[in-house]
Amino acid sequence: MSAVLVTGANRGLGYATARVLAKDGNRVYLAGRDLAKVQHATDKLRREDLDVHAAQLDVTSQSSIDAAVDQLQRDEERLDVLVNNAGVLPEASDDSGPSLASVEMFRTTFATNVFGVVAVTEALLPLLHRSARRRIVNVSSTMGSLARQIDPESPTYAVVMPAYQSSKTALNSVTVSLSKKLAGSTVTVTSVCPGWVQTDLAPGNRELAPTPVDQAARVVAEAAGFSAARRQAASTT
Repeated sequence: MSAVLVTGANRGLGYATARVLAKDGNRVYLAGRDLAKVQHATDKLRREDLDVHAAQLDVTSQSSIDAAVDQLQRDEERLDVLVNNAGVLPEASDDSGPSLASVEMFRTTFATNVFGVVAVTEALLPLLHRSARRRIVNVSSTMGSLARQIDPESPTYAVVMPAYQSSKTALNSVTVSLSKKLAGSTVTVTSVCPGWVQTDLAPGNRELAPTPVDQAARVVAEAAGFSAARRQAASTT
């Protein structure tokens, strides 16, 4: 049995990913800012007889990260998989007009989507290094691809969300750098884009997005290297 932590797991893609990984026989920690909401999500999964646990974790707060690490160190000898799923998209509801974006919008977005990933990963590396199959999965987006941003044929070419898109570009770069840093170890580091997913990340997502959340969760779980997730994904294609 592997020990897995998923950030931003009390709802949406994080919750669905935690569920898929737990149904694959893993012990999964659902992490999120609001402990009451995380506990509610955990209780729902426990009613399915899944081995899940709640962890309060605000990726923008170092003290919160430290407390979550302390919890894991008390409960686990190691951490096998870290799924950095927590993300924000405040631009989706921004009506500030044709300006690029406020500096505060960039700060808010990068605080979660980039700095939060770096802080959580750094704090959990000692526990990950105790595992034999350690993996780090960063949930990113093709909207962070510079090639797609300048390609008129890209389906996301018309999308202009500079704070969000640049945060995902930065996250992809962080993933590459981290994989190089850990090249001498057995840690596998990857970014994955699960598609445009039917969640509440942005207004209208549930109505417009083509990818069901359970399907997207299997994409993330496959990136984490779980065979059952791969079988489930294959059975739906």
